[in-house]
Amino acid sequence: MSLPKIAVTMGDPAGVGPEVCLHLLQNAEIARLCTPVVFGDAAVLEQAAAQCRLAKPGKVIGGLGEADAPCVLDIGAIGFGDFETGTVNAATGRAGYTYVEDAINAALSGQVAAVTTAPLNKEALHAAGIPFPGHTEIFAAKTHAPRSCMLQYSSEIRAVFATTHVGYSEVPKLLTKARILDVLELGAQAMRRIRGGEPKIVVLGLNPHAGEHGLFGGEEAETILPAIEAARASGFDVEGPIPPDTAFLPAKRRATDLFVCMYHDQGHIPLKALCFDEAVNTTLGLPIVRTSVDHGTALDIAGLGQANPNSLFEAVKLALKFI
Repeated sequence: MSLPKIAVTMGDPAGVGPEVCLHLLQNAEIARLCTPVVFGDAAVLEQAAAQCRLAKPGKVIGGLGEADAPCVLDIGAIGFGDFETGTVNAATGRAGYTYVEDAINAALSGQVAAVTTAPLNKEALHAAGIPFPGHTEIFAAKTHAPRSCMLQYSSEIRAVFATTHVGYSEVPKLLTKARILDVLELGAQAMRRIRGGEPKIVVLGLNPHAGEHGLFGGEEAETILPAIEAARASGFDVEGPIPPDTAFLPAKRRATDLFVCMYHDQGHIPLKALCFDEAVNTTLGLPIVRTSVDHGTALDIAGLGQANPNSLFEAVKLALKFI
């Protein structure tokens, strides 16, 4: 029986994406579980192999029908002279976006079972005129998902986010009862699938002390608590709103399957502090499976052979749990 094909986008060519993809292609455990197909540029990967003293890709293909072992689907989106490793460049932003588009189309057409993404650079995307701040928004738009959200998954913390790549001043007006309830429901569905059973869910407040009964803001009483009450009425095991500064204490983490966070850093800071190398990002609510590393392009160490590929390994393994 053939192994499932997982499209792995190479990420921004100037970052650590090519390096961690090279590690993935050589990983024997991953090869036993699936057939990873790196959507990228063979020339860029060969350059990264020389820079980082890693093995070059063993198999380069021109079509997915040839993918019978870990390999590179050579997209031909960027050339050697078009960028410098470790530098923000519109050309690398465009190339990284092209890999993602091609992988999404392959997943929608059933040619691959899931998509796992190496990191894009938001500045490079912007320089290229790409109208999305990151992967989550690209996947939601390109798959026409009616509702979606980000899930950060690790052994210590599982968190979904009501808002993600927006400025803090924009967060309060984006929080609605419907949005919080959507995120909670999507997260609960994912936890049932990954961990089994009915998840214990904790919803965080937006303000210090979860608003202290209106002393420090009204979002908890006006928006967050009504969403929690609606979730309870639907049968979810949910607690909150909990003050963000105590939500991630060890005892609370052990008793909680899923945290519902109001904004990006509310969950990302504790998650990355506790388990940076194993954390995985995934987008819930899509018609396809998408997981990702939980780190950026790390331009400061790109090409030096210092990148840790473990998050990419874990992202591929998590994708396999969803298919």
